[in-house]
Amino acid sequence: MSFNATLVVMAAGMGSRFGGLKQIEPIGPKCEALLDCSVYDAKKAGFNKVVFIIKKQIEKDFKELVGKRIEKMIDVDYVFQETDKLPSGYVCPSNREKPWGTAHAIWCCKDKVNTPFAVINADDYYGKSAFAKIYEYLKKQTENYCMVGFRLVNTLTENGSVSRGVCNVLDGKLKSVTERTKIVDCKYTEDGENWIPLAPDTVVSMNMWGFTPDIFSYIDVDLKTFLDEKINVPKSEFYLPSVVSNLIENGEKAVEVLVAEDKWYGVTYKEDKQNVADALSEKIKNGEYKNF
Repeated sequence: MSFNATLVVMAAGMGSRFGGLKQIEPIGPKCEALLDCSVYDAKKAGFNKVVFIIKKQIEKDFKELVGKRIEKMIDVDYVFQETDKLPSGYVCPSNREKPWGTAHAIWCCKDKVNTPFAVINADDYYGKSAFAKIYEYLKKQTENYCMVGFRLVNTLTENGSVSRGVCNVLDGKLKSVTERTKIVDCKYTEDGENWIPLAPDTVVSMNMWGFTPDIFSYIDVDLKTFLDEKINVPKSEFYLPSVVSNLIENGEKAVEVLVAEDKWYGVTYKEDKQNVADALSEKIKNGEYKNF
């Protein structure tokens, strides 16, 4: 009996530190983007559909530069995350420019996703073992959720600080995620002066989650609460980890932590691009992405 699973790719954000639309930045030897690798690995793991969350304004470029390639590989659909896409009764303030955040992005998929699904960032490279692990968990069809974490040391860049969600894990279950917004060389700072060490093997979240479709009803409730409180705060964001944290704290869901030991790659800064391109080229040369 076949099992249907969807890969949801968050690609609506603009890379402010990177300085451009890094979701479709050519990285590979044939101008592939990092998300080509993710879709390839996801399909190989067993996923049979991809839903891209994008902005309407990048639709033409995205479909031309990425979509046409991906559509040859797997069933593709698109969802648009726009600031005025809100629950009934809520009106987006006229001065709102910033997207409403990752949980809102997933909420925008509620009419397009009806299978167990994984969520990833478009501009991250997760590796084949991460997709294999999350697919196998989703295939169990439990009522709970999961996330794939990475070792902190495998997610750093030499070109600046990074922001990471540091995971508190107990007996294989996620207890909490603490956002550390400035990490350099396995140390973080909150005041810019004092640096606190973190163990290199600390598990961090790279926004790779596994859900069942009931997450949409939980997000809907929390989104309305968020909008009631912060709809007029111009830069407020509704984050996916916040929804998950609430479910854990309330005892409504458990979240299994699956740890990928692979190195994560991402283009946080422009200077990262060559290192990522070299690593991707090496993987293709070694046959990891045949018929890419």
